[in-house]
Amino acid sequence: MKARKILVIRFSSIGDIVLTTPVVRAVKEQLPSVRLHYLTKAVNTPLLENNPYIDKVIPLADDFSSTVSFLKEQDYDCIVDLHKNIRSFRVRLALRKKCFSFDKLDFKKMLLVRFKLNLLPERHIVDRYFDAVKSLHVSNDGKGLDYFFCEKDHKSFEELPEDFKEGYVAIVVGSRHNTKQMPEDILTKICNGIKKHIVLLGGKTDREKANNISETAGAKVFNACGLYDIGQSAMLLNKSLGVITPDTGLMHIAAALDKNIICLWGNTVTDFGMYPYRKKASCATTCNFEVEGLSCRPCSKLGFDRCPRKHFNCMEKQDTERIVN
Repeated sequence: MKARKILVIRFSSIGDIVLTTPVVRAVKEQLPSVRLHYLTKAVNTPLLENNPYIDKVIPLADDFSSTVSFLKEQDYDCIVDLHKNIRSFRVRLALRKKCFSFDKLDFKKMLLVRFKLNLLPERHIVDRYFDAVKSLHVSNDGKGLDYFFCEKDHKSFEELPEDFKEGYVAIVVGSRHNTKQMPEDILTKICNGIKKHIVLLGGKTDREKANNISETAGAKVFNACGLYDIGQSAMLLNKSLGVITPDTGLMHIAAALDKNIICLWGNTVTDFGMYPYRKKASCATTCNFEVEGLSCRPCSKLGFDRCPRKHFNCMEKQDTERIVN
């Protein structure tokens, strides 16, 4: 079909939205006359506002009907639904336009979580996202993920102590779900073992934990948790020598910035197809660390506030010596 105006839907979360950027770029470059709008939660609009391949970012209003009214006025030719949940289905139903989507493989993910039966394809979710735009004759260009900065994002690096600007390792402390986070003792061991400067990244809720780590590891650690917004935190990733991270949104931003990544996996697994996604020409490295032989992994495709088995061995038994080396 020939489309003039396309609505892309992905409401959350940080990492998932970053993972949609190859589709956005490919649509815009391969269908250059198309106007592309992107519907997402208001809190996530900063991730997309600087993206030159998006003509308009539309925040999802608290009043769903007002959002739908605005969308109806836009007269889209089709919808590309990259979220595929009840809310996106309601949007599709209200607009009554041709819609393209992809297979979320939820049943196969459930089999892996509940019964440890792995029938998932060895295929990254980015490549599965492209299934949604096949009918538009759009294909993967192999250029990887996108992340774009604005002027205010430079503030975080400018405020670093001068000796840190000569080179540091970025370590991501936080994650939305606790069972994805690296425990404080593991983080402390990693920080103590690294001989370079370290910048800790996370939100306000991670600051106390990061303070404990920095007090133990000493002056080589700068606690940036809670000081900066997502763009400014991304800038600290961009300027780093490399990134140590759990499975979280900043991991995907680090991949978009083509950084060397060490990723520690807790309750989730790489089999879900959401590991760092690289452009074909990338020379950056990804090292995934997973505790092998745990019958309880994966215990969730998302995460929990605490380990269901109460031991948290998927993180507590990480080999910090190997990670540091």
